[in-house]
Amino acid sequence: MPQFTSTNPSTDATPEGPSEAPSDAPSEVSAEVSSAETAPPDTAAAAADTAAVTPSPRTEPAPKAGGEPAAETPTASAESPAEDAEPAHEPATATEAPDKPTEAPEAPEAPTKATEATEATEATEATEAEDAAAAPKVDWRARRPIAARNVSWAATALSVLLVLVSLQMPNTFGNLRISEFLRLPAEAIVASVVLLSMPRRPRVITSAAIGAFLGAVTIVNLLDMGFVEFLGRHFNILLDWVLLSDAQSYLTDSFGTAGSLAATLAVILLVLFLLVATAFATVRLSNLLARHNAVATKATLIAGTVWITCMSLGLTIAGVPIASDHTAGVVKVHARRVSDTLHDEAAFKELAKNDPFAKTPGDQLVPDLRGKDVIFTFIESYGRSAIEDPIMSPGVDQTLADKTQALTDAGFAAKSGWLTSATYGGNSWLGHSTFLSGLWINNQQRYRTLVNSDRLTLPEVFRRTGDWRTVGVMPGVQKSWPESKFYGLEKNYSSKDLGYKGPKFSWSTMPDQYTLEAYQRMEHGKKQAKPLMSEIILTSSHQPWAPLPKTVPQDQLGDGTVFDAIQKAGKDPKDVLYNGPEAKAEYGKSIQYSVTSLIDWLTRYGTDDTVLVFLGDHQPMSRVSGSNASRDVPVSVVAKDPKILDKIADWNWTDGLRPAHNAPVWKMSAFRDKFLTAYGSTPHP
Repeated sequence: MPQFTSTNPSTDATPEGPSEAPSDAPSEVSAEVSSAETAPPDTAAAAADTAAVTPSPRTEPAPKAGGEPAAETPTASAESPAEDAEPAHEPATATEAPDKPTEAPEAPEAPTKATEATEATEATEATEAEDAAAAPKVDWRARRPIAARNVSWAATALSVLLVLVSLQMPNTFGNLRISEFLRLPAEAIVASVVLLSMPRRPRVITSAAIGAFLGAVTIVNLLDMGFVEFLGRHFNILLDWVLLSDAQSYLTDSFGTAGSLAATLAVILLVLFLLVATAFATVRLSNLLARHNAVATKATLIAGTVWITCMSLGLTIAGVPIASDHTAGVVKVHARRVSDTLHDEAAFKELAKNDPFAKTPGDQLVPDLRGKDVIFTFIESYGRSAIEDPIMSPGVDQTLADKTQALTDAGFAAKSGWLTSATYGGNSWLGHSTFLSGLWINNQQRYRTLVNSDRLTLPEVFRRTGDWRTVGVMPGVQKSWPESKFYGLEKNYSSKDLGYKGPKFSWSTMPDQYTLEAYQRMEHGKKQAKPLMSEIILTSSHQPWAPLPKTVPQDQLGDGTVFDAIQKAGKDPKDVLYNGPEAKAEYGKSIQYSVTSLIDWLTRYGTDDTVLVFLGDHQPMSRVSGSNASRDVPVSVVAKDPKILDKIADWNWTDGLRPAHNAPVWKMSAFRDKFLTAYGSTPHP
């Protein structure tokens, strides 16, 4: 610490004469200021510190007669304690200057000294702050080299892992196994060759683009997984984005708004993470290759040689080929799918125009059904698995047997067969439109093309005759549905039109028992000027199959509030949907409930002129139906009039509500023409 010496002229003055005090002090202060201004920065800072700590000179009283100086005010030096100094405000005694006025006390200078001390402290702190700011910052990696090295290794390892997982990510849950990620990807070898040949800036840009593209491919693979799991088909990057909003609506209906928002936010964060993280990981690895160019070049050549060898010899790990070009294959498949989709639109428009009944006059359409109330009913997710799966089939088969007997007791008879649906696990409107239009509607593009065409549908057939009133009952429709005009429905009842005041059962807006009773009250039970042709959608067997409604006494249905207690006592959807055995069991119960509700309504309200055609729209999702399940659904025709079933005798369907395992299987799109032909319609292409 520098030594500070007082420059106060009162302590430096000598007895030689009174003129020294005023001449010495300014000279010394001036020298210090000059020194501070001209010195180097460090010296100047020290001088500034000295000037700040050193008290400013004071004007002293003139020496008394006889040459003796006036009394000095002792001051504390930087080295001596302040308490050793005499008080600075002590006045001169009267004996020392009897002929002069009493000197004013120096007490007012105390605040000045306190201020000077504060200023000195502030100046010191400011100088220290400036020195700290001017000092070079030490990077944390220099201070903690071991930790920095570990972090760097971990980041590199995670980058390698992320890139490899992204390159090898399968698009089905069945292929999600360790051996898939132990393969040698050709794409990584090719990318290394390209990046090693580039200068820094183009290399960074290219590697970031490659990484982001790899993240996008991973997202598409994950979407593929979901579509295969729930819909039994792969994701179409041109057509299926619109279905994501339907998925969100399904989540909201099944798990509530909070659950839907949480799932949506998680998906958004996952997408952003994959795009950004894969880009950063690829850039990091490309920089690593560039820093070790010689080693990386040799390693790339070796990896390429190994890949060619493994491919040529067909070497495998746990049955999976070691040499992989998985990502390139994914890109190729989706590119081909895009091309097929673009070509299919024009081809389907031409196909839709080829309608053998398009120009058939109304009086030549379904003449053998004149006077009959014809009802087409879809049971949600009613598939072959419900009848043949060993877990679900016992309960469903027993219900079908019991209800076949109930029909017989009521004077009805039934025949049943199989139809192969155009959809699987969901997208029910594709199954409905396929059945009603006689065209294979297996994607959203075909559906849009269909509803904007003049294709003849089954409801439109009955409307065109002028002999039927056409009605739709759609409890699953919760918004406007302009397609009802295309289908030829003169009146359509959506969920808000049926008077239901009870609780929702997950996605299903109301129990099937209530839907059918509302139809009876609003349409079928009224005296009509014409017979009815009705399309009814039953939704209680829609996933997630929890909570499930139960049949209540008919006279207690009312406005549906009777179902409040049943809904509250039901199971939580989250406990059912993702539990395979539980989902199978509850799905089977839902099919039993829907079939029971429909047949009970028919035996209660059906007449000699009632014709019921009911079927499933698609199989349930693969977790319930099985990973290799067919797309077949049961279809039954029920009537009291024996002539109705005689017309379809050559179909060779099974008697009763349960189709035999080997009963005829048709594509669902074939039903319209077979039905129209069986009941007397004349083709007019």
